[in-house]
Amino acid sequence: MKILFYRYGSICEPDIIEGFQELGHTVSQITEEMTNKNLVFGDSARIVSNFLMEHPQDCVFTINFFPIISEVCNIFKIPYISWIVDSPVMELFAKPIQNQCNRVFLFDRAQYNEISPLNPGHVFHFPLAVNVKSKQHVIETASDNDKERFSSDVSFVGSLYTEKCPYDKLTNPPEYLTGYLNGLIKSQLKVYGYYFVEDLLTDNIVREFKKCLPGFYTYPMDTSLTDRITTAQLYIGNKITAVERLRTMELLSKYYNVDLYTGSDTSTLPKVHNCGLAKSLTEMPVIFHESKINLNPTSKAIRSGLPQRIFDIMGCGGFVLTNYQPELTDIFELGTEVVAYGSLEELKDMTGYYLTHKKERLEIAHNGYEKVARYYNYPVRLEQLLKLAMNN
Repeated sequence: MKILFYRYGSICEPDIIEGFQELGHTVSQITEEMTNKNLVFGDSARIVSNFLMEHPQDCVFTINFFPIISEVCNIFKIPYISWIVDSPVMELFAKPIQNQCNRVFLFDRAQYNEISPLNPGHVFHFPLAVNVKSKQHVIETASDNDKERFSSDVSFVGSLYTEKCPYDKLTNPPEYLTGYLNGLIKSQLKVYGYYFVEDLLTDNIVREFKKCLPGFYTYPMDTSLTDRITTAQLYIGNKITAVERLRTMELLSKYYNVDLYTGSDTSTLPKVHNCGLAKSLTEMPVIFHESKINLNPTSKAIRSGLPQRIFDIMGCGGFVLTNYQPELTDIFELGTEVVAYGSLEELKDMTGYYLTHKKERLEIAHNGYEKVARYYNYPVRLEQLLKLAMNN
């Protein structure tokens, strides 16, 4: 099969290209957006159209959804396959989501329940995967010095979300709005496995929030995106994630050695060891493998699914300690392949337990690795994805 891969720089792209090639498919790449971030919709449409006219393809593939590419594929009458790896993805609400050429794969079931009615039969729930072979190669070829440098008791690789929290731009909110939002955030922080923020936002609260937030996000094309969804997922979800991650790091660092690989500001976390940004392809696998405990505090905008981090850690043979997510038990066996907490206090206790119970910790990490290596490697998942897409 001839696959045109339109790239924008997602960390998943090289692994997926390798997975397609392992299956024997021919992959052509368009990479202009990786180097030119000033491309507009028209530029992308022209580039893809010109390529398809000169080099006919069986389908076009992207990470996340590009409405303008869907429009081009609809004209050329070839399947447009997109695998969503982030949340929220506001482009999913754009009118082109309804195009019959679409084959949209969503890793988060809550996201799927939201989007699938917009194009029945063309939207699929499809959890993520990992390039086990690549990650194991990095680990096997790592020097002893690197293994020692990246060893940790407790580590987290990722953003604290404090630097990308547009919620904090609220300007002169009335007292009742501040009180309502603070109460909502405080309540949601206590609950794992159910994101209820959107259900509790009244029309008046949404209007007031929008009024007090300069530059409130508005999608530039025809869309079914509502201000309620934007407020709940993009703004409040990110704020809750930032608050939760700060609290998580602050609590654990009081009792344990915590290494944080991030570009976020950690000045309010004096006991956390800020190790700076980790190189995704060459350093992150070693960190995951050499850490006794790898934390996964899932972004709140991921309401039910499992983020890429869980699969990446397991693909490196690392031990995962994650917050509870509704889809966790659909894929993994709790206590056998992964360990999940339902509160920060429980997280603190579990961290202490697994730091001192090496045999159990290693067995769980091994079982998690075996699961993803067998069922959630890219060639296996991409073959399943293509069957769903092309048989449709």
